Amino acid sequence: MSVSLFLNKNISASSIVAEQVREILHKINVQVFDFENYPNKVDFYCSIGGDGTILQLIHRATYLNTPIIGINLGGLGFLAEISIETLEKSLTAILEGEYTLNRRIILQANPPQGGHFYAANDVVIHRGLNRHIVDIAVHVGGRYINTFSGDGLIIATPTGSTAYSLAAGGPILTPDMSAFILTPIAGHTISNRPIVLSSTQEINIEYLNKYEPLEVTFDGLETITLAPHEILTLTLAPSTFGLVSLEGSDFFSTLRSKLGWAGASRIYRKKGLVI
Repeated sequence: MSVSLFLNKNISASSIVAEQVREILHKINVQVFDFENYPNKVDFYCSIGGDGTILQLIHRATYLNTPIIGINLGGLGFLAEISIETLEKSLTAILEGEYTLNRRIILQANPPQGGHFYAANDVVIHRGLNRHIVDIAVHVGGRYINTFSGDGLIIATPTGSTAYSLAAGGPILTPDMSAFILTPIAGHTISNRPIVLSSTQEINIEYLNKYEPLEVTFDGLETITLAPHEILTLTLAPSTFGLVSLEGSDFFSTLRSKLGWAGASRIYRKKGLVI
């Protein structure tokens, strides 16, 4: 069995944790490679950092079919599940087959200038250098939805539903859903609300003003511009990425923990139960 380590070198502790991971894996006879120097195929990628590190890995990975193990050195950690405190126990369990593999959908963007861009979290269309609100027309499956006026739009995957889209007022989707969220950014009309769209339909986004080009970012890692009256097309990408979860992990438990939800906990405490 083999594992490729992907480190966030901007986090000073990542190299220390990487050495701990190497020692743990060597003890159970697992081959360990650096991401910059590994064979054509490994059994697992191991991301050491946070959710942003996993996004970087997805954008650089050669084989998205390779399952990703996330070790969390960051903040919330919706994707990077393993904590430092449970490092050895968690890695040993996973490499003994005690895990579930969750496949997550990816957005594919086809800009007017050609080529493809991908986003596991979100595509953000923002007014950029414009000092005033911008107008963006959206068609889905060939049907006109609306023209959104404001600072821009977020088109998020279920994975990205707990990121920028959530901060902008979008809903949370469970990771297994095959859908996208369209969330306005600082909408000029308060009746413009987020909407959940089927991932099977093509989304066309047209910039209607004659101002400065809009900024379009993919997971905050790659950026292009959208000029007036150009159309950006978004579809479901042919590939998915696989995220390793420990057996017994529960998405709703993660939400309660990471977002500080307390209502259910109070109810259960009154009944003398612990959750």
